[in-house]
Amino acid sequence: MRRVLAILATGLFAVAILLEPSALAQKSGGVLRVPHFDSPASVSLHEESTVAANRPGMGIFNNLILFKQDEPKNSMQAIVPELATGWNWNEEGTELTFPLRNGVKWHDGRPFTAADVKCTWDLLTGRSAEKLRINPRKPWYANLAEITTNGDFEVTFHLNRPQPSLLALLASGWSPVYPCHVSAAQMRTHPIGTGPFEFVEFKPNQSITVTRNRDYWKADRPYLDGIEWNIIKDLSTRTLAFIAGKGELLYGVTIPQLKDIANGAQQAICDVLIGNVRRDLLVNRDKPPFDNPELRHAMSLAIDHQAFIDILYQGEGTVGGAMLPAPDGLWGMPPDMLTRATKQGQHWVISRRSGPTI
Repeated sequence: MRRVLAILATGLFAVAILLEPSALAQKSGGVLRVPHFDSPASVSLHEESTVAANRPGMGIFNNLILFKQDEPKNSMQAIVPELATGWNWNEEGTELTFPLRNGVKWHDGRPFTAADVKCTWDLLTGRSAEKLRINPRKPWYANLAEITTNGDFEVTFHLNRPQPSLLALLASGWSPVYPCHVSAAQMRTHPIGTGPFEFVEFKPNQSITVTRNRDYWKADRPYLDGIEWNIIKDLSTRTLAFIAGKGELLYGVTIPQLKDIANGAQQAICDVLIGNVRRDLLVNRDKPPFDNPELRHAMSLAIDHQAFIDILYQGEGTVGGAMLPAPDGLWGMPPDMLTRATKQGQHWVISRRSGPTI
């Protein structure tokens, strides 16, 4: 088994791989140990909003469709079927139909059918008798009028108006299909899925453990025998644990720590990429003086973005706006606008030095 270190810094994504004599040949077997950054409130993905739950929980489930996991950047062109075998829109763009895969089983041996898909989105939209304790992604489906089934292996999403973006929402790691026959309460503590890994145990503030689904519908998958997510909230402690050999995958480190890892765990090969993570300045816009939009604009302009990157991330980062900048992002501000905004901010700081301190 390859040992892989994945390190996510703010705005950056770094990967390190420990090569064994087999080089990059893929092998089956082994348990991946991951020093994990936090303990989620539960392991029910539809009731959580943090990757503390999503990272260990996503492998328990399958989606109808999913962004290709080997593509470096999500796009509408990188969506592939998973529990669905494909999809098609009606001419008006208000009905999205999924033919479903036959022969898939839940981890408890029950068959997966279209009823499970309907149950999942009825639960998410509040139409079912059972309710989620919290439902953070209910607004995603405000345009969903209803879901209908056609036999056991076809389901249709009926929309109030055309919404091509629905595909991207369904392809997200936050859109797993839940079983009809398992209660929402049980899913918080012992989730049942159709995914490559079966849930074993969740010890709050200690660990989350999953094991290989030996009856997985994808032949010869997964490669790993299991994954142990060991919860270590302190970043420095997680980093030291990895350097000491107590884990094969690590993320969430800073650039200086990445260099410490390269020195302390010399078998790790690291790379740094731009990730879809950013730093924001958050203020209470309902309280004076921050209820003044001009003041908030001035605060934004007053930040020297490049100095922020140079000091905190040792130059490893990209100046951006509200969206991830190009070429990694699709909707970021053009480079000339980002440069102009930065220069305006520097001018504002100089010209208003006698005014209020921001």
